[in-house]
Amino acid sequence: MPVTCSVVSRINTKADAIVVFLLEDEKEFKSVLKGLTKDIPHLQPLFDTGDMTGSKGSVVTGYVGSAASSPRIVIAGLGKREGMTAEVIRRSAAAATKKAAALGCKHVAYEVPEIKGFTVGDIAAAITEGSVLCQYAYDKFKAKKDSDMFVKKFTLLTDNSSLKDVREASKMASGTVEGVIEARDLANAPNNVIYPQTLGARCRVLGKKHGFKTTVFDKKKITELKMGGLLGVNQGSVRPPVFIIMEYYGGPKSQKPIVLVGKGITFDTGGISIKPAAGMAEMKGDMGGSATVIGTMVALANTKAKRNVIALVPSTENMPSGSAYVPGDILTFMNGKTAEIDNTDAEGRLVLADALCYAARYKPETVIDVATLTGACVIALGSVTTGMMGTDEKSMDKLRVSGVKTHERVCELPLYEEYEEQIMSDVADIKNSGGRAAGTITAGLFLKNFVSYPWIHLDIAGTGMVNKPTAYTPRGNTGVGVRLLTDAIHNW
Repeated sequence: MPVTCSVVSRINTKADAIVVFLLEDEKEFKSVLKGLTKDIPHLQPLFDTGDMTGSKGSVVTGYVGSAASSPRIVIAGLGKREGMTAEVIRRSAAAATKKAAALGCKHVAYEVPEIKGFTVGDIAAAITEGSVLCQYAYDKFKAKKDSDMFVKKFTLLTDNSSLKDVREASKMASGTVEGVIEARDLANAPNNVIYPQTLGARCRVLGKKHGFKTTVFDKKKITELKMGGLLGVNQGSVRPPVFIIMEYYGGPKSQKPIVLVGKGITFDTGGISIKPAAGMAEMKGDMGGSATVIGTMVALANTKAKRNVIALVPSTENMPSGSAYVPGDILTFMNGKTAEIDNTDAEGRLVLADALCYAARYKPETVIDVATLTGACVIALGSVTTGMMGTDEKSMDKLRVSGVKTHERVCELPLYEEYEEQIMSDVADIKNSGGRAAGTITAGLFLKNFVSYPWIHLDIAGTGMVNKPTAYTPRGNTGVGVRLLTDAIHNW
């Protein structure tokens, strides 16, 4: 979706609608209204009704007629200046864009407002993210496309002095948004479209398009590497596993890389410990962690991040069959550690374990794994915030800061040694499930057995998919983590 920038005035802007942002504070409120009525006098009756207050989330449409090149003015309320955040701007832009789309608008122009405490770049980025991301639908297999009714072109209006900053910020935001959309598409795709081999092929295409190297290991190579966790989970599937490596080098050769690891279970039946039928279709999104790290690689390459970043994706289906691994089996991982299988539906940590072992060869500055790992995380945190655990306090602080900025917030859970007793095994080094109590934490402790470097684990089981739409996220998979990781890595 193209986003352009222009210094054309609202009177001369050719678009289907112009969005004007309005603060609720009296001084700013009156200033905007004065400017609007000066340019378009016949809007005065709209203001006289009192329908337009500037309250947060409010949207009012005015019809301009022959007074300007655009037939509509959409006035989007921002609420009070005190406590203003980028998220408020994103949501306001999304509300205005949805209103314009509902009116059949295909080209919308947005006046970039001045808000004390924010740079014009911050505001332009937020408008870009909110407006473009709210115009997303996974409708590839529908004859009548939802996206046919979407806004197709976005223009940011500013003055000459701010044009450079607005253009650069919008370009950065657009590059990141492309990564979010890629992540959503991957995680929303059905299992007969995205499975290990097609996921690997898609990564190759993205690497060529965006400028990062992609390598895909087949089952033979995975066996040579002794990735017993990935091979074990794969036993029940007729489709072989793959191990995907993506490499982006934006920093000097001497710079230690940040390694991202994404859980790539393209469909999770639960294996022999099979899930209930109700809701199982959603398990096409159990590779949401891999979608996030793939989307992040797209975003980092688009925005030319000055960091070296490696992404690893262990990918397989988790299927029940006569050859499937079963409770009581013992698997041996790359680092020689063993795990007793208590529950075959706790499979994500098994494939991540091998990827975490593999990550050590890069001598990383830090490793961040992302996974739809535990239902327990949904119980603990719902869909509001991502669970975070790890050993790298400095890097976790960076994610906290970026989480607030992007509104993809993280909440740290403890890795206290007292919880380790729950994953002790009588017959192996550890077991893969510690039961229902503190299930997110014991999953994190399981992964901790396979790291020898600074490490962070992000559990997106609650935030990776939503059952009802939010301001700029439709129902389904969200692409959560792409904006978080991209912002954090740019500011590392």
